[in-house]
Amino acid sequence: MSLKDQNVMFARVGSALFYGLSSFMITVVNKTVLTSFEFPSFQVLGIGQMLATIALLFAAKKLRYVEFPNLEATTFVKIWPLPVIYIGNMIFGLGGTKQLSLPMFTALRRFSILMTMIAEYYVLAARPRLSVQLSVYTMIIGAIVAALNDLAFSFKGYVFILLNDFFTAVNGVYMKKKLDNKELGKYGLMYYNSLFMIVPAIVLACSMGDARSVLEFPYWCNVFFLVQFGLSCVMGFVLSYSMILCTLYNSALTTTIIGCLKNICVTYLGMVIGGDYIFTWLNFLGLNLSVVGSLVYTWVTFRRREPVEPKYSPLAEDQASKVLAV
Repeated sequence: MSLKDQNVMFARVGSALFYGLSSFMITVVNKTVLTSFEFPSFQVLGIGQMLATIALLFAAKKLRYVEFPNLEATTFVKIWPLPVIYIGNMIFGLGGTKQLSLPMFTALRRFSILMTMIAEYYVLAARPRLSVQLSVYTMIIGAIVAALNDLAFSFKGYVFILLNDFFTAVNGVYMKKKLDNKELGKYGLMYYNSLFMIVPAIVLACSMGDARSVLEFPYWCNVFFLVQFGLSCVMGFVLSYSMILCTLYNSALTTTIIGCLKNICVTYLGMVIGGDYIFTWLNFLGLNLSVVGSLVYTWVTFRRREPVEPKYSPLAEDQASKVLAV
């Protein structure tokens, strides 16, 4: 294997591991804030994540750690429809986290993989190998089996998570297209996604009456809660960065799968944290079948090189290392 191939493989595997770890951490932290502490508004938590992303990237640009184009009259047109997809993905994801137990949340998230595979076929004209398709179908069957015997069923939670799956799939595909165009770059996409949607998100939260319940929340003086809330906001930025990095070096489908692979840990951990999982053997069997499908996909994906090699540049790696060092 040549040095270039080694660098490409390192970028692919490293970005995938980084995204998986970030996705795992933010899922657990969000669940603690929204369920264990019973924080009343997932919309406000999402606003905190957007504000953290804007502040961190603005500071990083001023300190010359990262570069992205300044705001122009055509910026919104260049980034469309990512801002709407971004806020839909974040809001419904947080809402699903609040309404469902972590094991069922992770099981239903597998539908985003099937949606991504379909979207890649129609938007990017990318058709995965048969082995990849079979592993995806295994995950979906497992998720359906688990859902059939979900004793803590929440219709609202199921609607939220399926909408989250849809926005995740569309986000991954369109993010890949925008990254390939190189007009705004990965940092510009992150910054302007949050900047354009922060005001609509605040208006939505206020219209739903979240402001009063948040102000009256009893744990604002609890140090442990404040640490968890702060981590959730910062991890929102880290997750967005790691997702874009993984999509840049891999495919949209791989990014979605890696996000679900971390759910192997979240699935079993979620049975003991949050306090809202109800065990049954059929549900447990479905969850494990879905996990097996995730493992098989990982093996068949990274065992063979994808038909289209990811775009790699030393400059992108250097910029990534600077951001991680901030």
